[in-house]
Amino acid sequence: MISIVQYFAALKIGEKRVKAAREYLNKISNGQAMPALALKDNKSNVWEPVGEENLYAILNDAGGYVLTDVSGYMIVLCDKNGVSKAIVRGLDVERKEALVRILKSDNIAEHKGEVSIPV
Repeated sequence: MISIVQYFAALKIGEKRVKAAREYLNKISNGQAMPALALKDNKSNVWEPVGEENLYAILNDAGGYVLTDVSGYMIVLCDKNGVSKAIVRGLDVERKEALVRILKSDNIAEHKGEVSIPV
């Protein structure tokens, strides 16, 4: 029973963080952002919400990420562990670079490691 309570408590916190990240990304991308993961992916029975911090990552097909039916680049807002909170996909080079300039001007650092995205 404890793990069920813990799951819902973590999910509620994670959902708030995903909502905030999506709202920010929507603001800078003309409403193109989609929500991602509210909980950290772990192998145990301990549920944790996605982290509070926002970092950005740039993904594309060449990096081994499958962007489904939309090609181009994907910008992800993620936590320090690379757990994605919000995603904008299908970006061309110019749009990607414009969004990165905004992210940098808002003092959002780049995440350089692996990124977990919804499948």
